[in-house]
Amino acid sequence: MKLAVQLELETDGRWIVEVMEIPGVLAYGESSRHALARAKALALRVIADRIEHGESAPDTDIISFEAA
Repeated sequence: MKLAVQLELETDGRWIVEVMEIPGVLAYGESSRHALARAKALALRVIADRIEHGESAPDTDIISFEAA
């Protein structure tokens, strides 16, 4: 499973990353690398929560992230 991310530099100098396939998963960081790491961690927590609660979760055999 590939998760597309959108990366943007805000006017205040912070970076924001949004995981497009998981609504509401976005994270800020002081650098693009920091924001991406935080977004990945949040996306994985959301997927794990869905699996744990028996909700529909995407194919999780292989998960990777790539810039959209």
